[in-house]
Amino acid sequence: MFPHRLARRIAIGMLAGLVVGIVTSEVTYFFLRGGESRAPQVIELIIPPGTAERVKNGQQEPSLPGAMTFVVGDTLIVRNRDAAIHQLGPLLIPAGSSASLQLGTAQTLAATCTFQPDRYFDLEVQAPLTIQTRFLGVLQAGVPAGVLVILYGVFAFPSKKSEPE
Repeated sequence: MFPHRLARRIAIGMLAGLVVGIVTSEVTYFFLRGGESRAPQVIELIIPPGTAERVKNGQQEPSLPGAMTFVVGDTLIVRNRDAAIHQLGPLLIPAGSSASLQLGTAQTLAATCTFQPDRYFDLEVQAPLTIQTRFLGVLQAGVPAGVLVILYGVFAFPSKKSEPE
């Protein structure tokens, strides 16, 4: 009889832990989700006219971000509408032309950049968020929570041994 009660407590504790894992993981995902759960796409970055002159004077071009976040598989197209040649990492973009960069691996880069006053442009490439990733997050939160619920239940409310009749 005693092992049956213990097994039931373990099952209830793990179920409670998984419920906690689902709630914490999915609520957090709902409020903090960004663009990482989208499919890869083509993203354009346009360097406006006069950017080289602003950078030369130490000014930030207001329409250009200092950093961008991508998903693995995205393609970044940089269109140079400025009169000067610009560079972004491996891309050399002559005036009036464009260049593209395929972002194939998850990584964080600080690329050399001529259209930023500090000469760097941060590119963060994230792995796409899949249902498997979210499930793993639920397990990583739920299993430890379940173990804690089980331990709390066993030590805070010890099971009474049944006396034989």
